[in-house]
Amino acid sequence: MKAFDQAMAAINAAASEAYRQKLTRFGIDIRGAVGAPIPALRGIAKSLGMNHQLALALWETHVQEAMILASYIADPLEVDEVLADRMAGDFDSWGVCDQCCALFERTPFAYRKALAWSEAEPEFVKRSGFVVMAGLAVHDKTAADEKLGQFFPALVREAHDNRNFVKKAVNWALRQLGKRNLALNREAIQVAERIKAQGSPSARWIASDALRELRSDKVQAWLA
Repeated sequence: MKAFDQAMAAINAAASEAYRQKLTRFGIDIRGAVGAPIPALRGIAKSLGMNHQLALALWETHVQEAMILASYIADPLEVDEVLADRMAGDFDSWGVCDQCCALFERTPFAYRKALAWSEAEPEFVKRSGFVVMAGLAVHDKTAADEKLGQFFPALVREAHDNRNFVKKAVNWALRQLGKRNLALNREAIQVAERIKAQGSPSARWIASDALRELRSDKVQAWLA
């Protein structure tokens, strides 16, 4: 496939071993990476345009940067739940996970899948659920508070999970929901207090970090 060869060549041209090694400082497993930075991948995606078939081919390489590029050029309306589950199951780093979740946010089943993934056992699948929640809180401008508020019970339920990439995603979702507006801010603060009362190390960290931001003068002034 000519387009496939061109895309892979562009990824490799943008890559460097120095950048690849730099990724390790951010907790990214580089065994499947070539070392192409995100801005370069976004530039390649812009030149390619939406191309769902190419995205599927790039995904199958299991090269991290090709998978990220695939998520940029895939058509969210052609991503069904079976494909989304398969993609999430392929995640082996938070970098790929977080970039690809922007695609999942734009699917018709984003809310349902976020809740389902939040109950999954694999670390990056579970993280995906909470990253999608965080993204929807920011990007779904028309969502009612009640629609976003359905995520709060999942945050409470999973706050005990001490795995690094899970607890950070729970915290991220809680903070983004709580910065949506004043009503959700009040609800998020109450949820954070419930999480804190659980007493586990992860719950205490999630809640304390979120409360620090959600109660801050900066956030309160911005919401007001």
